[in-house]
Amino acid sequence: MGSNVSHEGNAPISVVCAAMSELTNGENVAAVFSRLYRTPAFPPGAGPDFINAALAIDWPGDAQVLLARLHEIERGFGRTRRTRWEARVLDLDLIALGDRVWPDPETQTEWRNLPSDAAARRAPEMLVLPHPRMGERIFVLAPLADIAPDWRHPVTGRTVREMLNALPQADHDAIEVVEPPAGALPFPPLSYK
Repeated sequence: MGSNVSHEGNAPISVVCAAMSELTNGENVAAVFSRLYRTPAFPPGAGPDFINAALAIDWPGDAQVLLARLHEIERGFGRTRRTRWEARVLDLDLIALGDRVWPDPETQTEWRNLPSDAAARRAPEMLVLPHPRMGERIFVLAPLADIAPDWRHPVTGRTVREMLNALPQADHDAIEVVEPPAGALPFPPLSYK
């Protein structure tokens, strides 16, 4: 999840914290939250820095239902979709759902292997799981490594930790952990070794 635009006077960090609460409120789901990270906008120059986090939930249902719920929450925070990679008040992506591959391994591999310049112009019109570009993005992998470092990509076999460690050092140098405002988190703070 991420935000780089204030909403109703709330800074992006507060938007992300509120979205975490909204996603788990009343859903009776067990959730694990990552730390919050400040990351450069993607692609570079596309807007102000983002606040990013990851959330793992126990979701036994359909991936399409979960994606619809994420889009509903985005709309509730004022998200509109005008152009690709625009600044946004809230971006909730479904990165993976256990070891499910959707719609099939061939389609997932096709989108994952799409050259970066083509990926900048095209987006899948269907849900593709795991997210085909997750292995390239520090703003996905750093928070995800907090909560699921040993999760293994069901097609490539690489763990989150392996994907994160394979990113260039410049990507690692460009992000920072940020502290949430007091009382903003819907959960107790996690401790890290």
